[in-house]
Amino acid sequence: GAVTRRMVDIHRALARGGVGLAFTGHMYVEDRGRYGKLQTGISSDAHLPGLAGLVSEVHHVGGRLFAQLAHAGSQSTMGGVVPLAPSPVANVMTGRSVPGAADEEIEATIEAWGGAARRAVDAGFDGIHIHGANGYLISEFLSPLTNRRNDRWGGSAEGRREFPARVVHRVRECVPEGYPVTMKLGLKDLVDLPGGMDLDMAIGNVAHLVAAGLDAVEVSSNLMSDYVSGSIRAYVGVDRRRALQDLLFNRVFRDPAPEAYFREFARALRRQVDTTVILVGGLRKPQTMSDVIMSGDADFISLARPLIREPDLVQRLTRQPTAVPKCVSCNICIMHDEHHWLRCWREPKRRLALHAWYRLSGEFAHGSGRKPRADRVGSDA
Repeated sequence: GAVTRRMVDIHRALARGGVGLAFTGHMYVEDRGRYGKLQTGISSDAHLPGLAGLVSEVHHVGGRLFAQLAHAGSQSTMGGVVPLAPSPVANVMTGRSVPGAADEEIEATIEAWGGAARRAVDAGFDGIHIHGANGYLISEFLSPLTNRRNDRWGGSAEGRREFPARVVHRVRECVPEGYPVTMKLGLKDLVDLPGGMDLDMAIGNVAHLVAAGLDAVEVSSNLMSDYVSGSIRAYVGVDRRRALQDLLFNRVFRDPAPEAYFREFARALRRQVDTTVILVGGLRKPQTMSDVIMSGDADFISLARPLIREPDLVQRLTRQPTAVPKCVSCNICIMHDEHHWLRCWREPKRRLALHAWYRLSGEFAHGSGRKPRADRVGSDA
């Protein structure tokens, strides 16, 4: 759970490369909410020295950094713990079985969010970004597929909003007045099951959470059947020329995957809720990014994979406004999650050979960005 030197170097590079504001990777607020073994934590004061050092180095090179606070819920891949979930529903992605949380467990988890918020302030972060998307705990409370409670934490749209609203309230209570608090929020269940959360339902959730104290919302997916179809779509904007340059022979005769795949969510949110909107998800061409901002569909552009390959991308686009990011959304970087430190595996080219060896040797037995298997999760005993 400790901050590593490589994590510091990544964020320093982003700040030097012109990124206006960075969100950390999701950091677990309590141990049972940990997604994986290599994830950074903010669940204990023991994490504070590393977190403070990270912020200090980012500030030293002129950057700004928000702490992304998260709880994996039933989507945790950690063995040896009993994950928290609103109802005893097997996780839609991993198949992991979980018990329904008791009232006192829910209250304790809300307090854990508050403690993490206090640590973020103490470490010097410029703000807090709450993770409320992509199948993690807040997503599970918001979706009727995973929240089947009939008490104050469920039973209706209003009840399902109670837990995330309480999280926002508690975070607000633990930070100074005027301190930025934003949220990555799922606006639709992207799963192979009927009866999930739709966009109309989600807009009501956003309005409620903004009233609870959010300063901005980054739109994303809620429950997901798998990471690729739900959040990190592959080969976005990759035309024939880019496919040849990056040895993507399987894409040479295929159309590019669409950009800005959450733009519909941002537009719906903009029409109905008065808040700052952040758009993430497949933004590649500079003209697409510009159009999103100039049209008013969003106030900020958020990037992840392109900045893994090019930490100085913002500076390059400033010098060459028509340049296109090199990222091809191959998702190899995500496949190595919980195996290696974050990096692009397409540059230098020899990394592709290392990736191929690692894959063929069967080393992706756990923790990859592909759909995890329930039998790889480990015992809950």
